[in-house]
Amino acid sequence: MTLTSTARQSHPLGSLAALASPPLILCVIAAILVFLLVLPLTVPIGAMYWDLFIYFDAANRIFTGQVPGVDFFTPVGPLGYWLFAFVERLFPHGQPLLVAQWSLFLVTGPLIGLVAAEVDRRSRGLALALLLPFLVFQLLPFNVTEYYSFPSVDGFGIYNRQITEILYVLAAGLLFVRSWRVMLAVVAGTMLALFLTKVTGFIGGGLLCAVALLARRIDLRLAAATAAIFLAVLAVLEVSLGIVSAYVGDIAALLAMNEDSLLPRFLQAASIHFRVFGPLALLMLTLAVLDGRSLLGAATALLRSPSRERLAGLVDRPIVWLGASIFAALFVETQNTGGQGFIFVWPALLFVWTGRGALSGRRLAVLAILIAASSLPYLAEVTSRAARAFVGQIHYQQLANEHLGPLGQVSQRSEIIHHAEVMKAIYAAHPATYEAIADAGELPDFTLYTAPDFQLTWLMTVDEAVGAIKAFEAAHGVHFDTIMNLNFTNPFPFLLGRQAPHGIAIGADPYRAVPDPDGAVLSAVRATDLVLYPRCPVTGANRKLRDLYETALQEKAKIALTPCWDAYVSPAVAAMAEPARSESGTKVAGMPQRQ
Repeated sequence: MTLTSTARQSHPLGSLAALASPPLILCVIAAILVFLLVLPLTVPIGAMYWDLFIYFDAANRIFTGQVPGVDFFTPVGPLGYWLFAFVERLFPHGQPLLVAQWSLFLVTGPLIGLVAAEVDRRSRGLALALLLPFLVFQLLPFNVTEYYSFPSVDGFGIYNRQITEILYVLAAGLLFVRSWRVMLAVVAGTMLALFLTKVTGFIGGGLLCAVALLARRIDLRLAAATAAIFLAVLAVLEVSLGIVSAYVGDIAALLAMNEDSLLPRFLQAASIHFRVFGPLALLMLTLAVLDGRSLLGAATALLRSPSRERLAGLVDRPIVWLGASIFAALFVETQNTGGQGFIFVWPALLFVWTGRGALSGRRLAVLAILIAASSLPYLAEVTSRAARAFVGQIHYQQLANEHLGPLGQVSQRSEIIHHAEVMKAIYAAHPATYEAIADAGELPDFTLYTAPDFQLTWLMTVDEAVGAIKAFEAAHGVHFDTIMNLNFTNPFPFLLGRQAPHGIAIGADPYRAVPDPDGAVLSAVRATDLVLYPRCPVTGANRKLRDLYETALQEKAKIALTPCWDAYVSPAVAAMAEPARSESGTKVAGMPQRQ
């Protein structure tokens, strides 16, 4: 007996199926994210968490009218910064890492929704198999490799996560979308997002699009339309903001500073990700055995009588798509530290499974095992780390602070917070020790920046510095309108509601992401009201930044703002704070020092 349409709708299974609708799932997820961003949540601080504060530096510059790439040097494209600034303005009390992670959903959410809705018309199971893994990686701020053993979140590698999440949407669209309009929207949207996020992701996406073009999943008309949309958007951005040429210039400068050979990086990427790369290599070998005769026959036929149809028949195979996805993932990882590498191989693995044909028995079991071994490790890694962080922070202590605002919405074990406090006092009391370590070209600990206690110490010193700046201004009747930090990131303009100088790089790694300053940059530094130099601890990287701008700093006077921060100000401002000494003859904060 056949159920009528009305009967199907009233059946309990029909109701469950409606709840599993991809559009409904995405709407519910979006509503939950909005609710969570309204709340002043905390997260357990993790390794290299200060990468997150680059986004505050960029957002503050954007709020004050600066354009990424044009008015300040950026290590990546502008899209992530624009999205963060927009969402942060809407949800000023949102936990900043969640803001950074979820802001990309404004782009990926609608695009994966188009893919899932189109696939859902043919197969609900296939649509969910594409959508649900994507949501895990998009929503959870965790990398697929762990850098610290205690439960914590990953505040670094954010833009690396972003490009792999965008590539996931692109791969899913190329392999499973049949609608011309949906394909156009997905390809144009993802390729624009990749270009404006990080160029290595754009190159990886270009490789996948090239395979799709050869496989005739993208026809020439769609390719031309995509190119027209892509170029039109870039033309508008260039004419209105001048951002495209500036971005290309930044890419060229970064390439000049990072000229290492790619081969060692490919080997490193394969080694780091061997948990999935090993099974993927075995799966490629298995597919070559299973499909070898057919593949050889298609190649022979193409050589004998070349045609677009025969080329498409050769290229549009699971082994080719999987190989292209693996190579694209490896290439993307050659330029990344942390992130969610290899997650966008999942659509290709799903394509392998749906194209298994009449396989059965042992061959089918081997195929299933290798697909599982290639996909489950990173899904399990991210979900298990998220569960550990959620449960672990129940007994964590929130960082006490007065001036950090959303930057202070972090927690950690009370013992680690205490250790950070002790180390801050030691850094301040024994600067000569850390000067000697910096002289030797070393850090106090080889993995200093991966330790949450260092990240906590840094936040504590920033909190003190903001308080000291406010006190100095109140005591001497001055106002520092522009503030620069000779450190990896500069949150001070955001925290104080000031401006950052034009032309100064954000994410200031002097070894690979800060070009030599030109005359305009040095002039901007000279005109800066307050230049801060961190001393808890002294490091070679901060020294190198100071040396880069030494010519401009020579015109300023140095004062001891706090035990952990020196400050470069104009001689007139320094003269306001006359040298003050206690009865024991020790210096107090705000006392001018010789260069």
